[in-house]
Formats: sequence, C-alpha cells, structure tokens
Amino acid sequence: MNILNKPFLTSYNTAPFSKISDADFLPAFKEAIDKAKSEINAIVSNTDSPTFQNTIEALDFSGQELDRISSIFFNLNSAETNDDIQKIAQEVSPLLSEFSNDITLNQELFERIKTVYDLKDTLSLNEEQKTLLDKRYKSFSRNGANLETDKKETLRAIDKELSQLKLKFGENVLAETNKFEMLITNEADLSGLPEGAKEAAKQTAESKDKEGWVITLDYPSYIPFMTYADNRQLREHLSKAFGSKAFKSDDLDNQDIVLKIANLRHQRAQLLGYDTHAHFVLEERMAKTPKNVEKFLNELLDKAKPAAEEEFKKLQNFAKELDGIEELQKWDSAYYSEKLKQKLFSLDDEQLKPYFKLENVIDGAFTVANKLFDLNFEEIDNIDKYHEDVLTYKVTNNKGDLVSIFYADFFPRAGKRNGAWMTSYKPQYVHNGSMERPHVSIVCNFTKPTKSKPSLLTFNEVTTLFHEFGHALHGMLANTTYPSLSGTSVFWDFVELPSQVMENWCYEKEALELFARHYETDEVIPMELIDKIKASATFHEGMQTMRQLSFGLLDMSWHGQDPTNITNVKEQETKAFGATQLYPDVKENCMSTAFAHIFQGGYSSGYYSYKWAEVLDADAFEYFKEEGIFNKTIADKFKDHVLSKGGTEDPMTLYKRFRGHEPKPEALLRRAGLIKS
Repeated sequence: MNILNKPFLTSYNTAPFSKISDADFLPAFKEAIDKAKSEINAIVSNTDSPTFQNTIEALDFSGQELDRISSIFFNLNSAETNDDIQKIAQEVSPLLSEFSNDITLNQELFERIKTVYDLKDTLSLNEEQKTLLDKRYKSFSRNGANLETDKKETLRAIDKELSQLKLKFGENVLAETNKFEMLITNEADLSGLPEGAKEAAKQTAESKDKEGWVITLDYPSYIPFMTYADNRQLREHLSKAFGSKAFKSDDLDNQDIVLKIANLRHQRAQLLGYDTHAHFVLEERMAKTPKNVEKFLNELLDKAKPAAEEEFKKLQNFAKELDGIEELQKWDSAYYSEKLKQKLFSLDDEQLKPYFKLENVIDGAFTVANKLFDLNFEEIDNIDKYHEDVLTYKVTNNKGDLVSIFYADFFPRAGKRNGAWMTSYKPQYVHNGSMERPHVSIVCNFTKPTKSKPSLLTFNEVTTLFHEFGHALHGMLANTTYPSLSGTSVFWDFVELPSQVMENWCYEKEALELFARHYETDEVIPMELIDKIKASATFHEGMQTMRQLSFGLLDMSWHGQDPTNITNVKEQETKAFGATQLYPDVKENCMSTAFAHIFQGGYSSGYYSYKWAEVLDADAFEYFKEEGIFNKTIADKFKDHVLSKGGTEDPMTLYKRFRGHEPKPEALLRRAGLIKS
C-alpha cells in the first residue's frame, strides 16, 4: 500500500518526507480521491433525515487523507520542486478541480445541506456551527449548486482550465527567475556592494562552475545589488530582467495566460450571477463590495499622494546633486533612497545586519511569543524534513501540552519559489473527542551563511520573519472544532492582521533588546540605532503606500470590471497605474505577467487586503502600546478573540471583541507620519 494512503505512524504524526518518492504522489492522489468520494456517497445515501451532524459535520471531516496528501504535495511544489513534481501538479490539478466540482455540483448532497440550512433557526447551533453551516451552504451556491445542468458543465470546464493556467503561470515565472544570471568578471563592477553580498555572488558563481560573481533574480541577490551597486548600467540591466519576467513573447510568456485567467474568472462570476469576479470574491471579505475597496484605496491615495510626490521630488533633487542624474528611473529608486536614508539617518542595512544573526532573530521571535502567549519552542531532530536546511521544533504551552509542530525553511535554492509564506501540513481540529494539534511551516528566502559569516538579516528580512511567524502563531494557537474554520482559514482581508501586527515588535526597544545582539561581540544593539530604526520607519512612507495602492488598483482593474475588451496587457496595466505613477514607464517591463499573488495565488480581488490589514494592525498595536507591548491582559484578549478563533465568527465581531470598537484608519496614518497625532 502507498505510504501516503496509510497512517504515518511517525512522531507526532508528522509527514514521512524521506520515505515518500515523487512517484508515490499520483497513485496516492487517485486512491485518496476515491476514498473521499466514498465518504461523500455515504453522506448522500444516508437514509436518515439530514441533520447538522450527519451532513454538515460529516462533510467537514470527509476527505482528510486527500487534504493531507494535497498539503504535503503542493507545499513541496512551492518549496522543493523539480520537473517531476511540476509534471505531476499539471496532472493532479485538474483531477482535484474535477473532484471539488463533483462535490459542489452534487445535487443530492446540496439538497441535504439546503434542508439543514433551511432549518437553521430551529437547531440550537453554537456560533461555530452556525458559521460552518453558512459557509458550507455558500460554498455550494457560490460554486454553481443552483445552476442548470448545462451551466454546471460550463463551470466545471472553466475551473479545470483555470487550475492549469494558474500552475503554468507560476512555472513560467519560476523558470524565468532561474534562467537569468548576470555574470560579472570585473570586480570594479561590484563597487558599492557590501562584502556579504559579494561573497554570496562569488559562492553562486562557484556553484555554477563560473569564474567571477553571479547575480540572480532571487531576492537575496537582486535586492542588495539594486540597493548598493554603483554601476547604473548594470542596475538597469538587472531591473529590466526582473521587470520583464514572462513578458518576452517567447515560450515562457504569460500575456495570453493573464488575459485568459481574467476572462475566465469574469465568465465564471457572470455564470454565478455576479457582475464581476471582484463582486464574487468580495462577498466573502470584510470589505464586502468592489465599491468599498475602491473607496478605501482612493481615500488612502488622497492622503498618501501629496507626501509621495514631495518625497519623490526630494529624491530626484538628491540624485541630481549627488550624481547629476537628470531623470530618476526605476533602477535608481532603491539605490538613491538608501543613500538619502543614510544621509538623513546615518543608518544603513550593513550597519544593522551584524545585530541580526538569523539564529538570534529566531530566538527573539520565540521569546516574544513566550512573553505574550506562553509558548515554548524546543528544536527537535526526531521528525523528517524535506530538505536538510529545514529546522524543526516542538511547541508547547507552560503546562507542557503540545501546541504545534513547527517547520522553518529559510534559504533560497533552485527548487523553491521566491518570497516568503506560511503554510500548514496538518490543521488543528477536534474529532471524536480527540484534539488534533497543527503542523505549521514558514518558508523564506534569506541570505545563506557564507564561509566567513553566519546568515545576517537586513532589517526588512527581520520584519519578514516576524510577519510569517505571526501567520504561524495564527495556525499554532488555533482552538476550533472544525478543520475548515481553523487557524488561518479566515477572510483574506483579515488573515494579514496576526502577521502584520507582529512586525511592530521589531521597532520596539523592549523587544529588540531581547535578541538584537552583535554576532561577534554579543553587544546589545545600541539605543541610538534603535532610535534611528524608529525615526527611519516612516522614511518614504508616502511612496511605499503609493506602491502598495498601485498593486491593489492593478488587481481591481483586472477583476473589478468586464475584461473582455482588454487585448493588450501592458496598455491595461499602464492605465491602472495612471494615478500612482511617479517613475517613467519602462516599455520592456510588465508587472502583471509575474504578479503571482493575483494570477497564481489567492489574492485576486484581494491585494487591497495588505493595506486593509495595516489599518487593523496599526489600530490593534496602539492598544498594546497604551497598556505595554508585553501586557498579558491585552495579549490574552488577542489570543482568545483573534488567534485562537480562526474563522468561527465574522472577523469584525472578533476584532471588536478584542479592541472594543471597529478599526480606525487614523492609527495607520499616524504611524505612517501622514497625519499628525
């Protein structure tokens, strides 16, 4: 029997990575789909009258083997992929899409759910059960359960095609990222680059059997070069390579895929009775409607634009005075911003990095979690990993009870996509009286240790680690009954609250002194550097806000209107960026063709949620600041009403229970320095 289709019998029931071969996945998926179908058939053919327990609850606990295999496989496809896994993903995705449709378009199953749903006011359900029932009914109605047979078939075909297009989109972006390298043979061309970045580039070259230094499009290589390299021509070359991913009219081009995805999503929404894809998505978000999202984005834009234009003008003047730059270009942005920041604050990442050794920052995150939420992290070596770089931890509470298993994967490699994310290998839930604890993972792409230095993080990477760790806490501290409502299974514009609020501790003296120690001398970070970190936190906040808003507006331009008349991806993008544009356009570049968040991930019509969650997190952290950043009463309220509750109730209800009122944008505007307190 396939190892993936039987109980794992491992420590803590963890995934037996070393015993799984790529060839196991396809047969395991097929067998698990068959089992899940049998479980669905048992619900449908039950001769007893439909009840919450025999229908809604039974459905939520069905397909657990399939869910487990899916989480292992698709997490590997993001963090440790290869050609075989990508090929299997192309075969498996339509099977899963078809199975999902088999459920949501199963009329007999829907009739049972509808029977329970129509009786909901007579059933004495608790809040979590009411939410599950509502969610389950909507998951059917929003996926075509009320459609005529021929329209259901059309929906199936659209979903199947979308799942393949999204995979292909991501594969093209990854292939483009891996394909590019900039070989530098003249050391003078590395002028300005920090020693650590030079050493890393040298190691990359050696790993590819090349003489010299290799710069790639992976963030730990790309960002330092764009920030520090004095050679403007090479910055331009690298910037254009990064900005033209999947936009070269070759076999890795994503332009047609973008148009197809946008049109198929629109067709799908119309089929289900919604005006646009955004109307469909936002029904299940805190924002509720595209109109509310556009109002939210434009109100922030009104506040941020004057500040952004002023900042841009100052940056332009600075670059002109310093180097005679007549027109500031996108490849000048990070470089001159860093130079200006150094001038204004005498602060640069290289000054800070010695205080942020990766191991110390990890310990810092753990200490903050212990002080706030009574969590203890113990590194263990008795569970399997999918790569030797992965760190594994057992997480317990102060009573010694198991809270979670935690995986952390920090360094870039060829089989891993760019960026940072949190994910889960097993959800938390309660079944047959047994409390199942979650297995949570964070994946990042930080600078690897070199022969002479440990992994030293930029301050931005420190906040990234805390951000993903915040998501992880949301998963770890879950305390719900049903797996589909557990942990991060919440509205998308609420999911970033736990992650973004955790970033705030990185700016606080009381927290920094716990972990920011010089990797050679063990000296605690000096107070003057902490002051500078805080003072520089709002540096170019107007421009940063404009940038985030531009991505949200681009997302809405693809999904908040009828896209059938859009024929040119670049033209559409230029139009969407109109109100937020500061730098001259680069004709070779296009963001949409590599905008994985909205065309591959789950952020279509939801990119605004990063800013939305910033409003929530600024408002929430003000509460901590008022009472003390390690105040246990506030931390307990946050744990009890937000982190542990998952998606069991409406997020606004949960937030108000924690905070006492609805979130107010003034806290964010104050923190950003865009209004005076």
